[in-house]
Amino acid sequence: MSGIDSWSFKTEEIAKNFDTHVREQLPWYDMATKAVAFLCRNYVPKNGTIYDIGASTGNISKSITNLIAERNIKFIAIEESQEIAKKYGGFGKLIVGDATKIEYEPFDLGIFFLSFMFIDRSSRGNFLDALMQKCKHGGAIVMLEKMETTGGNVGTIIRKMTMNNKLENGVSPDEIIKKELSLCGVQRAVSPRELPANAVEFFRMGEFAGFIMEKP
Repeated sequence: MSGIDSWSFKTEEIAKNFDTHVREQLPWYDMATKAVAFLCRNYVPKNGTIYDIGASTGNISKSITNLIAERNIKFIAIEESQEIAKKYGGFGKLIVGDATKIEYEPFDLGIFFLSFMFIDRSSRGNFLDALMQKCKHGGAIVMLEKMETTGGNVGTIIRKMTMNNKLENGVSPDEIIKKELSLCGVQRAVSPRELPANAVEFFRMGEFAGFIMEKP
Protein backbone atom coordinates (compact mmCIF):
# COMPACT_ATOMS: atom_id res chain seq x y z
CA MET A 1 0.00 0.00 0.00
CA SER A 2 3.06 2.23 -0.04
CA GLY A 3 2.47 5.59 -1.69
CA ILE A 4 -1.33 5.52 -1.29
CA ASP A 5 -2.73 7.96 1.25
CA SER A 6 -6.01 7.41 3.06
CA TRP A 7 -9.00 9.20 1.57
CA SER A 8 -10.14 12.23 3.55
CA PHE A 9 -12.75 14.92 3.02
CA LYS A 10 -10.66 17.16 5.25
CA THR A 11 -8.30 18.33 2.52
CA GLU A 12 -8.43 21.42 0.34
CA GLU A 13 -7.81 19.36 -2.81
CA ILE A 14 -10.79 17.06 -2.24
CA ALA A 15 -13.04 19.97 -1.26
CA LYS A 16 -12.04 22.04 -4.28
CA ASN A 17 -12.91 19.29 -6.77
CA PHE A 18 -15.65 17.51 -4.84
CA ASP A 19 -18.61 18.18 -7.15
CA THR A 20 -16.70 17.18 -10.27
CA HIS A 21 -15.08 14.18 -8.62
CA VAL A 22 -18.27 12.65 -7.21
CA ARG A 23 -20.03 12.84 -10.58
CA GLU A 24 -17.06 11.22 -12.32
CA GLN A 25 -16.98 8.38 -9.80
CA LEU A 26 -20.78 8.01 -9.55
CA PRO A 27 -22.42 8.84 -12.90
CA TRP A 28 -25.88 8.26 -11.38
CA TYR A 29 -25.31 10.89 -8.63
CA ASP A 30 -27.76 13.45 -10.02
CA MET A 31 -30.43 10.84 -10.72
CA ALA A 32 -30.18 9.60 -7.13
CA THR A 33 -30.37 13.19 -5.87
CA LYS A 34 -33.63 13.67 -7.79
CA ALA A 35 -35.02 10.48 -6.25
CA VAL A 36 -34.29 11.76 -2.74
CA ALA A 37 -35.79 15.14 -3.66
CA PHE A 38 -39.02 13.35 -4.62
CA LEU A 39 -39.08 11.60 -1.25
CA CYS A 40 -38.76 14.98 0.46
CA ARG A 41 -41.95 16.09 -1.26
CA ASN A 42 -43.76 13.03 0.04
CA TYR A 43 -42.55 13.05 3.65
CA VAL A 44 -42.10 16.68 4.66
CA PRO A 45 -45.24 18.72 5.44
CA LYS A 46 -45.68 22.47 5.71
CA ASN A 47 -43.36 23.89 8.43
CA GLY A 48 -41.58 20.53 8.56
CA THR A 49 -37.93 19.85 9.36
CA ILE A 50 -35.24 18.07 7.34
CA TYR A 51 -31.78 16.99 8.48
CA ASP A 52 -29.22 16.43 5.74
CA ILE A 53 -26.57 14.43 7.59
CA GLY A 54 -23.29 14.63 5.70
CA ALA A 55 -24.45 17.42 3.42
CA SER A 56 -21.21 17.91 1.45
CA THR A 57 -21.68 20.92 -0.87
CA GLY A 58 -25.47 21.02 -0.58
CA ASN A 59 -26.82 18.96 -3.48
CA ILE A 60 -29.97 17.90 -1.60
CA SER A 61 -31.10 21.36 -0.50
CA LYS A 62 -30.36 22.79 -3.95
CA SER A 63 -32.57 20.10 -5.49
CA ILE A 64 -35.58 21.12 -3.34
CA THR A 65 -35.18 24.91 -3.26
CA ASN A 66 -38.78 25.52 -4.35
CA LEU A 67 -40.18 22.98 -1.89
CA ILE A 68 -38.30 24.59 0.99
CA ALA A 69 -39.86 27.95 0.12
CA GLU A 70 -43.35 26.62 -0.63
CA ARG A 71 -43.67 24.70 2.64
CA ASN A 72 -41.52 26.88 4.87
CA ILE A 73 -39.28 23.90 5.61
CA LYS A 74 -36.57 24.13 8.23
CA PHE A 75 -33.55 22.61 6.51
CA ILE A 76 -30.55 21.73 8.68
CA ALA A 77 -27.36 20.56 6.98
CA ILE A 78 -24.58 18.84 8.91
CA GLU A 79 -21.06 18.52 7.53
CA GLU A 80 -18.05 17.41 9.55
CA SER A 81 -15.34 18.58 7.15
CA GLN A 82 -14.59 22.28 7.52
CA GLU A 83 -12.97 22.22 4.08
CA ILE A 84 -16.10 20.82 2.41
CA ALA A 85 -18.33 23.12 4.48
CA LYS A 86 -16.55 26.14 3.00
CA LYS A 87 -17.84 25.00 -0.40
CA TYR A 88 -21.42 24.56 0.82
CA GLY A 89 -23.73 26.21 -1.68
CA GLY A 90 -27.03 24.94 -0.38
CA PHE A 91 -29.79 26.46 1.72
CA GLY A 92 -30.84 26.40 5.35
CA LYS A 93 -28.72 26.21 8.48
CA LEU A 94 -25.28 24.61 8.21
CA ILE A 95 -23.75 22.92 11.25
CA VAL A 96 -20.08 21.99 11.01
CA GLY A 97 -19.34 19.09 13.32
CA ASP A 98 -19.56 15.38 14.06
CA ALA A 99 -23.13 14.27 13.27
CA THR A 100 -23.04 11.63 16.01
CA LYS A 101 -22.43 14.26 18.70
CA ILE A 102 -25.09 16.80 17.76
CA GLU A 103 -28.33 17.35 19.67
CA TYR A 104 -31.20 16.77 17.24
CA GLU A 105 -34.66 18.31 17.40
CA PRO A 106 -37.74 16.38 16.25
CA PHE A 107 -37.72 16.08 12.45
CA ASP A 108 -39.80 14.79 9.57
CA LEU A 109 -37.04 13.50 7.33
CA GLY A 110 -33.43 12.58 8.02
CA ILE A 111 -31.17 12.03 5.01
CA PHE A 112 -27.90 10.13 4.69
CA PHE A 113 -26.64 10.60 1.14
CA LEU A 114 -23.34 8.70 0.81
CA SER A 115 -22.40 9.56 4.39
CA PHE A 116 -23.49 6.74 6.73
CA MET A 117 -20.75 4.52 5.28
CA PHE A 118 -18.13 6.89 6.72
CA ILE A 119 -19.46 6.62 10.28
CA ASP A 120 -17.55 4.25 12.54
CA ARG A 121 -19.21 0.82 12.42
CA SER A 122 -19.31 0.56 16.22
CA SER A 123 -21.36 3.78 16.48
CA ARG A 124 -23.89 3.20 13.73
CA GLY A 125 -26.48 1.14 15.59
CA ASN A 126 -26.89 3.45 18.58
CA PHE A 127 -26.79 6.54 16.35
CA LEU A 128 -29.50 5.27 14.02
CA ASP A 129 -31.67 4.21 16.97
CA ALA A 130 -31.31 7.65 18.57
CA LEU A 131 -32.22 9.38 15.31
CA MET A 132 -35.30 7.22 14.88
CA GLN A 133 -36.43 8.31 18.32
CA LYS A 134 -36.24 11.94 17.16
CA CYS A 135 -38.08 11.24 13.91
CA LYS A 136 -41.73 12.29 14.04
CA HIS A 137 -44.45 9.69 13.55
CA GLY A 138 -45.19 9.45 9.84
CA GLY A 139 -41.70 10.71 9.00
CA ALA A 140 -38.72 8.73 7.79
CA ILE A 141 -34.98 8.34 7.57
CA VAL A 142 -33.63 7.94 4.04
CA MET A 143 -30.27 6.36 3.36
CA LEU A 144 -28.38 5.94 0.07
CA GLU A 145 -25.06 4.16 0.60
CA LYS A 146 -22.55 1.63 -0.63
CA MET A 147 -23.83 -1.73 0.58
CA GLU A 148 -22.19 -5.04 1.35
CA THR A 149 -22.75 -7.37 -1.57
CA THR A 150 -23.80 -11.00 -1.56
CA GLY A 151 -21.19 -13.69 -2.07
CA GLY A 152 -20.56 -15.86 -5.09
CA ASN A 153 -20.93 -14.91 -8.73
CA VAL A 154 -23.73 -12.39 -8.16
CA GLY A 155 -21.62 -10.40 -5.69
CA THR A 156 -18.69 -10.40 -8.12
CA ILE A 157 -20.89 -9.13 -10.95
CA ILE A 158 -22.33 -6.33 -8.80
CA ARG A 159 -18.85 -5.14 -7.80
CA LYS A 160 -17.75 -5.23 -11.44
CA MET A 161 -20.81 -3.18 -12.38
CA THR A 162 -19.67 -0.37 -10.07
CA MET A 163 -16.21 -0.34 -11.66
CA ASN A 164 -17.66 -0.49 -15.17
CA ASN A 165 -19.88 2.54 -14.45
CA LYS A 166 -16.79 4.53 -13.53
CA LEU A 167 -14.83 3.36 -16.59
CA GLU A 168 -17.68 4.30 -18.91
CA ASN A 169 -17.75 7.75 -17.32
CA GLY A 170 -14.11 8.34 -18.22
CA VAL A 171 -12.35 7.48 -14.96
CA SER A 172 -9.02 5.76 -15.60
CA PRO A 173 -8.40 2.22 -14.28
CA ASP A 174 -5.41 3.54 -12.31
CA GLU A 175 -7.54 6.18 -10.60
CA ILE A 176 -10.25 3.65 -9.76
CA ILE A 177 -7.74 1.33 -8.09
CA LYS A 178 -6.02 4.13 -6.16
CA LYS A 179 -9.38 5.48 -4.94
CA GLU A 180 -10.51 2.05 -3.74
CA LEU A 181 -7.26 1.44 -1.87
CA SER A 182 -7.31 4.93 -0.34
CA LEU A 183 -10.72 4.15 1.20
CA CYS A 184 -9.39 1.19 3.19
CA GLY A 185 -10.31 1.76 6.82
CA VAL A 186 -12.11 5.02 5.98
CA GLN A 187 -15.24 3.83 4.20
CA ARG A 188 -17.03 0.65 5.22
CA ALA A 189 -20.00 -0.60 3.25
CA VAL A 190 -23.31 -0.77 5.10
CA SER A 191 -24.68 -4.20 5.95
CA PRO A 192 -28.40 -4.85 5.47
CA ARG A 193 -28.28 -6.20 9.04
CA GLU A 194 -27.62 -2.65 10.26
CA LEU A 195 -30.97 -1.45 8.92
CA PRO A 196 -34.32 -1.82 10.69
CA ALA A 197 -36.66 -4.58 9.58
CA ASN A 198 -39.03 -2.09 7.91
CA ALA A 199 -36.36 -0.66 5.55
CA VAL A 200 -37.69 -0.54 1.98
CA GLU A 201 -35.35 -0.27 -1.01
CA PHE A 202 -36.08 2.54 -3.49
CA PHE A 203 -32.85 2.75 -5.51
CA ARG A 204 -30.04 0.44 -6.62
CA MET A 205 -27.04 0.75 -8.92
CA GLY A 206 -24.27 -1.79 -8.54
CA GLU A 207 -23.05 -1.80 -4.94
CA PHE A 208 -25.05 1.31 -4.04
CA ALA A 209 -28.62 1.23 -2.77
CA GLY A 210 -31.16 3.54 -1.20
CA PHE A 211 -33.58 2.68 1.61
CA ILE A 212 -36.57 4.32 3.28
CA MET A 213 -37.08 3.66 7.00
CA GLU A 214 -40.44 5.00 8.13
CA LYS A 215 -41.36 5.97 11.68
CA PRO A 216 -44.74 4.29 12.34
